[in-house]
Amino acid sequence: MTTSNSAYAVLDEALEQIAFAGPDLTNGNSNHAPMAIEALCTLGRGDAALPWLEHYRVLLMPRPAGVARISEADWQGALGGGRRAADWFAFFCNELEERPWREVLDRWVARLAPGIVAAALHGVIRTGHAVRALASGETAPRRRELADGLAYWAAEYQALPGERRAGAGALPSAAIARLAVIPPGQRGSFDSLTGALTQLDAFAPFGAALGAVDPSRDAQAFLRDLTATFARVYVTNARDFLTAIAFVHAVTGPAALRPLLPHLGAETADAALAYAWQAAAGLYATFATAPDIASPDRGTNTAADDLIERAVASGDEHAIKFTAACLAEHALDPQPVFLTAAEQAIPFLCRGV
Repeated sequence: MTTSNSAYAVLDEALEQIAFAGPDLTNGNSNHAPMAIEALCTLGRGDAALPWLEHYRVLLMPRPAGVARISEADWQGALGGGRRAADWFAFFCNELEERPWREVLDRWVARLAPGIVAAALHGVIRTGHAVRALASGETAPRRRELADGLAYWAAEYQALPGERRAGAGALPSAAIARLAVIPPGQRGSFDSLTGALTQLDAFAPFGAALGAVDPSRDAQAFLRDLTATFARVYVTNARDFLTAIAFVHAVTGPAALRPLLPHLGAETADAALAYAWQAAAGLYATFATAPDIASPDRGTNTAADDLIERAVASGDEHAIKFTAACLAEHALDPQPVFLTAAEQAIPFLCRGV
């Protein structure tokens, strides 16, 4: 899915309106405003962006106070924990003032890739939306949004257990058949995806997941296979609002790498794709109950335009973003499962609002 400059006419205005806002909402969830607005623009519904924002605005919170300046010498100690979002935002604003955004992107995606599951992949997702907009046209609000995306990724950085192995793995569609899941009876109760994923630290079989794939042969083909695999996971495993949210992010997180790939070096791209698989696999190992994902290619009679209208009418940020991601992936790889997943998700996600 390509996006023209005219489709983004409202984006900068909307980003300026929410420039005061931090990464969290009053309800404790992540701020989806810039992501949903950019997704509406890519769907050709920029006209709905500002009205949508008027309803969402009540949830926005001001940026948090900074703790201490982050420097090149001590950045690693500032990763994770969720307390340094303001410090990371200031750091990346400075980085983007001093260097071209593509250079900053490649350098920091390489550094942040092992923690790509940060905030249930919201850091990389926000970064992906920002990069797609920047690639269409560079503006100050879009550079600031890239700083926010990278800052959120760094502040919420979370590494899952496992080690990479060069040249020994398969595609995700094959690797997932061998992926161990935490037995449902042994799963704890958590109020967030991030908390639930910490169970993987004590689940020894998951350590093999990262080395089970090899994205180095063809990055684009690997990503197509990855998003299609987890669209099938969504269709077969989304059984309540929590699992719907989990498996939505197992698609939108990896899909967020699509606009990044043209601006990343080969090594950075390989690492990002491998860790995106690991993150999606982590959600699968933590929440899946139906290991057979081979069946849901029956398709849907719902046209893309109808899916867009349903997503916009829902007002739900996840429905909007998931529909945009599924349609973009379907445009590149027209497997029916992308449309099926979007069609199933829109009403399901609205029930959780």
